Amino acid sequence: MLLVIDIGNSNTVLGLYDGETLVRNWRITTDKTRTTDEYIVVIERLFSLSGLAFAEVDDVIISCVVPSVLDTFVQLCQSCFNKPPYVVGPGIKTGMPILYDNPKEVGADRIVNAVAAFEKYRRALIVVDFGTATTFDCISARGEYLGGAIAPGVAISAEALFMRASKLPRVDIRRPPQVIAKNTVNSMQAGIFYGYVGLVDGIVVRMNRELGEAALVVATGGLAPLVAGDSQGIDEVEPMLTLEGLRIIYCRNKGAKTS
Repeated sequence: MLLVIDIGNSNTVLGLYDGETLVRNWRITTDKTRTTDEYIVVIERLFSLSGLAFAEVDDVIISCVVPSVLDTFVQLCQSCFNKPPYVVGPGIKTGMPILYDNPKEVGADRIVNAVAAFEKYRRALIVVDFGTATTFDCISARGEYLGGAIAPGVAISAEALFMRASKLPRVDIRRPPQVIAKNTVNSMQAGIFYGYVGLVDGIVVRMNRELGEAALVVATGGLAPLVAGDSQGIDEVEPMLTLEGLRIIYCRNKGAKTS
């Protein structure tokens, strides 16, 4: 089986594939201070609770935006699976031209999402990923990565509001009962939630204008289902888009180690 790992700034998502079937997936906190041995204990426990074992893993592919943690996971793969992982980055085949001023600057997760979305829909796309940052990535109808936009994530904005405004509490990110809220918590939730809905829809409109066509908008990330319900711009929600992209890129590189 194939183990796919997406290491983000806040969370690390793991998925185990048997062929094209996602057998199991897990989400753990990304912790820069955690050692290789500690990550091994955590992941081995997740496998065990699911009735799985490391011995069932034939190969591993990783995308990562936290370089110090990447080194830890490369060591983990050597220790647990006796082989280096495939790592999404320079030198790996994605099957997608990257039309960016400096292709090396594009986050691995953004490319992985773009590959997965285009493989499924085969048309002009805008991929919105609600992570630590909210990213917008444009893919042409020819399957070229054109570029995109990066905004602060929903959680970052909510935390900044709490930290910088003395009288405001920390609140959960959720859809409030109304926009004209009647208490402070709901008022903050209204501003954060509908502010992000407006941000998404506004950027999508401007991107479509630049593209010169109506792209299909695909959302992923933990808050995608929540925001998509009120967004006029989001067409599809794909919770496992990044994991699927890693599987596709692995298949395009199988047999040629790049790390």
